[in-house]
Amino acid sequence: MTPLVLVHGFMGGSAQWDGVAAALAGRAEVIAVDLPGFGGNAHLDPINRIEGFADWVIGHLSERGIDRYDLLGHSMGGMVAQEIARRDRKRLARLVLYSTGATGVLPGRFETIAESKRRARADGAQRTARRIAATWYLALEQAAGFEACARIAERASLAAIEAGLDAMEAWSGEAALSDIDMETLVIWGEFDRTYGWEQVHGLWRTIPRAHLAVIPGCAHAVHDEKPDIFARILLDFLETH
Repeated sequence: MTPLVLVHGFMGGSAQWDGVAAALAGRAEVIAVDLPGFGGNAHLDPINRIEGFADWVIGHLSERGIDRYDLLGHSMGGMVAQEIARRDRKRLARLVLYSTGATGVLPGRFETIAESKRRARADGAQRTARRIAATWYLALEQAAGFEACARIAERASLAAIEAGLDAMEAWSGEAALSDIDMETLVIWGEFDRTYGWEQVHGLWRTIPRAHLAVIPGCAHAVHDEKPDIFARILLDFLETH
């Protein structure tokens, strides 16, 4: 059974995947990582380059003796996954790019990266965590999964927040999309406030072997807002491609 590696995004953590791991139990081995500065690795020095996050994940998998794997990246983690796909293609079987894009400046985002930096410095890490986490959900703070998501986000320090924003702002993977040669699934919630349709459409139309799933009635946290649909779509892709 090829393990499925899950890479969270900005202010996320491995704990966000608990429901996905439970849904896939017995059908896929799940390896959920915590990027440096976030989640269970909030104590590690933050990284301020997408390429640096990619190298860290590749090294982590090598240390674990993983010689073949499927990869899912969410949001900023999808940027990391695109870099991994280019750097570790011999080990990577299939790729899932979830609520992400190929342009780190995030055109159409609910606020610019520069505004996020300014507000983070003014508000502090905890208030920033709760504010950003709310944008993941169609129902904002009223969403059933909001509090758990916010608790994960609150583990990040201001330094990690700023480093993550710097990493996204400095990165673009548009020029290399056509070089991603493995079967790829693109997942997007139709009301995502972070990544607009243009970014998602670009992934789908430019990656040669890309498939697209647009999930209605949810935003940036499809795995939490529509968990059963998310799991079914993911398993269908992994078992038929």
